[in-house]
Amino acid sequence: MTTIRTESAPPRRSLPPLMQLTDAAADRLRALYENGQQGRLLRISVGTKGCSGLSYEMNWVDEPAPTDEQVSDKGVTVLIDRKATLFLIGTVMDYKVEKFTSGFTFENPNEKGRCGCGESFHV
Repeated sequence: MTTIRTESAPPRRSLPPLMQLTDAAADRLRALYENGQQGRLLRISVGTKGCSGLSYEMNWVDEPAPTDEQVSDKGVTVLIDRKATLFLIGTVMDYKVEKFTSGFTFENPNEKGRCGCGESFHV
């Protein structure tokens, strides 16, 4: 008698979303898309800079590159440079207004540390 053993692959765990937007970030991007950046898209990438080695970069582009990942959240689309995806999985993009500054911020669960001035990070 021959016994045939079949092994099933373990269930795949779901990955967190590549990036999410807070309501404030979505509202700010929507305003930018409707006004000065009409017809363009925001591309987010990671470059080398600063004390810790990596920094977030944001640029306006007219159309997605073939290698861009598109993230749509809360009715707003942003592009993620494919080279940055591993650094950004699970990141939440926010828009904060404080007394003397305002701008987009990133809460990235992959960060292991930031430089003292907050300009760069490392994973």
